[in-house]
Amino acid sequence: MSAFAGAVRTMFRDRNMTVPATWRARGVSHDVALRAIRKSPDALSGFGDASLVSDQTVVDVMVADAPTIAPGDLLIIGAEWFVVQSEPMRDRERLVWTLDLRQVPPQP
Repeated sequence: MSAFAGAVRTMFRDRNMTVPATWRARGVSHDVALRAIRKSPDALSGFGDASLVSDQTVVDVMVADAPTIAPGDLLIIGAEWFVVQSEPMRDRERLVWTLDLRQVPPQP
């Protein structure tokens, strides 16, 4: 393991930087516990001549913890449920997924 990979792993173990989350893959009956770095940047989108700013929920998770995460999968953070709404994107080193999420009602 490279020094950078070790540093990323240490960062995801830090309970001050991450939150506990549960990944539920579509069509799979078991949940996977993992740690996530939650980000909520504003998103700027255009509509005609207008620019709209809206909330966005983005999280980072370790690829090793969720190697096959895909659009339509669920991510549960506390009492909030989210669906992965677009293709996950990996960082340059292929260690971290960035997930674009949309909040959904809790699922049974």
